[in-house]
Amino acid sequence: MSTLEQIEAAILTLGSDEFQRLRHWFFDVDYQRWDEQLEQDVVKGKLDALAKEAIAACRRQ
Repeated sequence: MSTLEQIEAAILTLGSDEFQRLRHWFFDVDYQRWDEQLEQDVVKGKLDALAKEAIAACRRQ
């Protein structure tokens, strides 16, 4: 059994309160990682084209 399968099996044994706490924790970690990735993309200039497009669209209005 893999570690992931062990984690999945353990999750299925959680009571509703513990599951709720895990869910909130998981979403917090997920959002944090997403924020970090977004910050890296900004630094690397990956969003520059989208920003220019949005600015141009606002100026046309």
